[in-house]
Amino acid sequence: MTFQPIDGVVFDMDGLLLDSESLAMDALIRAGVTLGYDVSDAFCRRMVGVAADGCRTLVREAYGDTFPLQDFFAAQEVHLRELVDAGRLVLKDGVTPLLDYLDAEGIPRAIATSSSRVRADHHLALTGLRRRFDVIVTRDDVTRGKPDPEPYLTAARRIDVPPARCLALEDSHSGARAAHAARMPVIVVPDLLEPTDDIRRNALAIMDDLHMVLDFIRKTRS
Repeated sequence: MTFQPIDGVVFDMDGLLLDSESLAMDALIRAGVTLGYDVSDAFCRRMVGVAADGCRTLVREAYGDTFPLQDFFAAQEVHLRELVDAGRLVLKDGVTPLLDYLDAEGIPRAIATSSSRVRADHHLALTGLRRRFDVIVTRDDVTRGKPDPEPYLTAARRIDVPPARCLALEDSHSGARAAHAARMPVIVVPDLLEPTDDIRRNALAIMDDLHMVLDFIRKTRS
């Protein structure tokens, strides 16, 4: 994919803006304990960045059709809210200077997340990011979640920037694949998952943190 100077940025939320993926995994493990099931760390990693329908499919495949899916994910929400409200949710390194730069340059941005509207609004409000995004596309706003491109295409449309002129920022495999399918250049900032071969091949770059992303954007616009 040929890279052009960007006119917009679309951010993933969990694991990219917010250091929340480890909390979500912890909540899944606690939900399993609540219901009497052993849910491993390795299994939880398979759900990172995956839309709700995909997560339900993974759980059914692993635990069978009699597994209490609704109770499991409801318990996860309770445990996650407890962890978040206890002050364990923080911003990822480099978020604030990157958003400040986009503000100064007048570059529109959006969030495209696999989280629900309720969870996204709660987490963004707690971390002070809700006021910094006019466009937030959640799993409740689309028919097909990541890795389908619909979340990214919807975000690009709402900030009125062609997908090819949007830079997508992702940490997860399914999110990076969604952005690539939307024909957006994507920079991957890994969190819990190491990039696979196809992610490395299709990504514009793999970077350690959002400070590196900011330096990259500055150079492309200088």
